[in-house]
Amino acid sequence: MDSTFAVIVTGAASGLGQAAAKRLVQQGYSVAAVDLTEIDQQALPNGVKAYQVDVSDTDAVDGMCEQVKRDFGGMVGLVNCAGIVQGGKLVSRKGPHDADVFKKVISVNVIGTFNLMRAAVSHMAANSPDSDGQRGVVVNTSSIAAYDGQIGQIAYAASKGAVASMTLPAARDMANLGVRVVSIAPGIFDTPMLAGLPEDVRGALEATVPFPAKLADTADFGALVSHIFENKTLNGEVIRLDGALRMAPQ
Repeated sequence: MDSTFAVIVTGAASGLGQAAAKRLVQQGYSVAAVDLTEIDQQALPNGVKAYQVDVSDTDAVDGMCEQVKRDFGGMVGLVNCAGIVQGGKLVSRKGPHDADVFKKVISVNVIGTFNLMRAAVSHMAANSPDSDGQRGVVVNTSSIAAYDGQIGQIAYAASKGAVASMTLPAARDMANLGVRVVSIAPGIFDTPMLAGLPEDVRGALEATVPFPAKLADTADFGALVSHIFENKTLNGEVIRLDGALRMAPQ
């Protein structure tokens, strides 16, 4: 695949998306770094261009992909890391779950992933295939919450379960185009979302992971993204990256 063409990475301003973008740059790929918040272009390495987009906005996503094509000549990959977490029980002392909160989580985590796939792959389909017929790679971010959803995670678990469930049909849909689709289901990672937790809470979380008993390094996520891009036999699979963690109800 032409490494001058872009790999779109969403959620690239921090956490897993930032780690994936850094690793892909190290591999020699050009990266279109996408986030809802503005990314400082001056802080980005050569070969990376920032785009500010709401992934749940279909028209905005379509327009961004058109701009990426103009800026880089095309695209060869997509790494979907944009997502939100909002908790709440189905029914609590406060009453039933806020339906608008549920819709928002689904809109960003599921519709956003779908929007990027449909738009980006339509451009990848025009690429010249490599010797194996490959034209592009898609990596989506699910979660172990898709399998071990905890109390208060009904919206998040539903959204990440949907991402996991889209993996195989998407891979089958795009097989004739030469585009692979793989999802990663991360466990507990040391992201900015967890950085502000008290040390005792962080320690308790680390103790739940069988091995290695720690909050996972985001670089490990980036390394797996890198491997998926290189390993052409990986397709239609959801890979748990969790240190053998199986989350308890709470």
